[in-house]
Amino acid sequence: MPRASIIIRAADTADLPHLLALYRELNSDDDLPQTNSIGATYDTILAHPGLTIFVALDSETPVATASLVVIPNLTRGGRPYALVENVVSARSHRGEGYGRAVVCHAIEAAWTAGCYKAMLLTGRTDPAVHKFYEGCGFVQNKTGFQVRRN
Repeated sequence: MPRASIIIRAADTADLPHLLALYRELNSDDDLPQTNSIGATYDTILAHPGLTIFVALDSETPVATASLVVIPNLTRGGRPYALVENVVSARSHRGEGYGRAVVCHAIEAAWTAGCYKAMLLTGRTDPAVHKFYEGCGFVQNKTGFQVRRN
């Protein structure tokens, strides 16, 4: 059952262990950075202009997250566009509104930044995941392409 009010904020340095736990739930076979370099990588992320990792909290614990990247642009009247990435809710909190709240918060942050659109790609084929994103306001009306380095 969705919660009435969910607190969402930008991630800070203390959130790293919680984010890593969430990202393991997103892709359990993902090759996360090694412990000796992950702190420096996270510091770089937190300092990167236009990039914000949002967390939805249960009490003080992050239980859902979404990253927002606002990208400067020379088209569309110079208005930026946004990319939403790394969306995940803790299995223990799915269906309670935390994921939807953090994604919708990221979209609102994109509008506040003057973006003309916000995009999201998912590799998930589960119709429930697609329905979730549609419930957040996304429309599947374009074709996405990607190339990955081996």
